[in-house]
Amino acid sequence: MKAVVDTTYVSPPASDTSNQAAGGTNAIQYPTQLYPEIDSYEEGYLDVGDGHKLYYDISGNPNGIPCIFLHGGPGGGVSPRCRRFFDPIKYKIIIFDQRGAGKSIPNACDDLHSSLIGNTTPDLVDDINKLRMHLNINKWGVVLGGSWGSTLALAYAETYPQHVKSLLLRGVFLFGPDEVEHLFINGGTYGQNPQAWDNYCQYIQDTSNDWDREKRNLLGAYWDRLTDDDKSIREAAASAFVGYELSISKTYIDPNVIEEYLGTPSILIPFAVMEVHYMINAGFLRRGQLIDNVDKIKHMKVAICHGRCDYVCQPQAAWRLAQRLRKLGCSYVELEFVSGAGHSDSEPGLVDAMVRASDKLADELLLEEEQENQKK
Repeated sequence: MKAVVDTTYVSPPASDTSNQAAGGTNAIQYPTQLYPEIDSYEEGYLDVGDGHKLYYDISGNPNGIPCIFLHGGPGGGVSPRCRRFFDPIKYKIIIFDQRGAGKSIPNACDDLHSSLIGNTTPDLVDDINKLRMHLNINKWGVVLGGSWGSTLALAYAETYPQHVKSLLLRGVFLFGPDEVEHLFINGGTYGQNPQAWDNYCQYIQDTSNDWDREKRNLLGAYWDRLTDDDKSIREAAASAFVGYELSISKTYIDPNVIEEYLGTPSILIPFAVMEVHYMINAGFLRRGQLIDNVDKIKHMKVAICHGRCDYVCQPQAAWRLAQRLRKLGCSYVELEFVSGAGHSDSEPGLVDAMVRASDKLADELLLEEEQENQKK
């Protein structure tokens, strides 16, 4: 059931006379597209403890390279589209909804309190490993993560380096204090979309009894409203928060996407609640943890795709990660900054870059496997 969409605090998209957002006849067509839609051949729920059951499904080649897609947010959830970044002939494709999101039980929209129990980065890292063991996978051939998913992919790979062969990252977010403050605290995005930032702040001001205090802690103010006992307040806060991020996530904003997210509570609430939950807790990571522990993944193949116009996750994070890996002697580091692309993995340029990177990693891994078999 869809809720009434309140766009009071959502900035309208910029003009789009070329009809790019809707994918019209004038839209740019990149050489590499998503793979065709495919159905899963297995799905289920995995009980990971703390009252959480994670939804997952498997598609592609049952004997292919095991890969896993880590969605963003946190709280963004997966869709069948996530499978399409991988060649279904070469890959065994696993997608799943993280704690509190999507089809996983409980969903933050239905049971906010329970969805937050045991919902931390170390817990999610262990969930990925439990899923790996449940599916009898020795090593992930590719772990693909975008935005928050890139954070989680790095955290997982650094915790379980023996179980990962390669990473494919999009929109890198290292969870540094500067990244969080730029996005949600000090108005770093004001330079790109001033109306979006002003509306993000205006919602708090219009609903505040103490604006002088809350303007210095916008994330805390959103958290108070997102966890309010009044459902209407929770949904209004989520609409303002998610609307802000969607307004800066793409070079061409599709109003239909905003309406879909804001009008579907099971998507809207987890997206807002989980993101703020992780932001106010520094991602449940030690400051600088991901970049400090990069030496643990220097043996892996790492491909990075990042929109040059990404206002959500700054390009400098991708650059810092790639440079650190190269300094440590990682033999396979490929960083592609995509012109004319923002943050979302629905950007045509990012789709092109991600699928090409996925194809190349598959070829590299299959070649390695062939060479190893020849040695035996």
